[in-house]
Amino acid sequence: MNRFVSLLLTGLICLVAIGQFVQVITRYVLEIPVMGLEESLLYPTLWLYVLGAVNASRENTHIRANVLEIFLKTPRQFTILAILGEVISLTVGCWLTYWAWDFTKYSLRVWKESPTLYIPTFYVDIALFTGLVLMMLYTLVHLVKHIRSLSDEDSGGSPAQESQS
Repeated sequence: MNRFVSLLLTGLICLVAIGQFVQVITRYVLEIPVMGLEESLLYPTLWLYVLGAVNASRENTHIRANVLEIFLKTPRQFTILAILGEVISLTVGCWLTYWAWDFTKYSLRVWKESPTLYIPTFYVDIALFTGLVLMMLYTLVHLVKHIRSLSDEDSGGSPAQESQS
């Protein structure tokens, strides 16, 4: 799975970079803009952005400003703070996923097309819902891990001992 995600994100970023390079060369150097290139780059760009956020959620590497960690002393306090953060993330994320689902239903019903190439915008609109669902699944997985870690601490076992077995 990691390899697939890595290849997909690398392919998308290369596609976007090559498209932007062609756009700059044709528009500013050759002064012959390619019609529809900018419009077609919207699709891989948005999917790259959303899938990058999903990947950060999967790896649990989102940028965080945990100022409260300065005041915490024990691993138990860190775990409780992590659980609180995951619960808040899950609550807000589920609310946004609900909104994204409404937007996806609207997009499917209206079936808009891009102005130049007539590509259905549904394929870019669904990226938001897909990404949020995946992020909420990974957030739920991390929440369960933190809760298990906390219950292992309570029962006397340590997370280090669990990972060795």
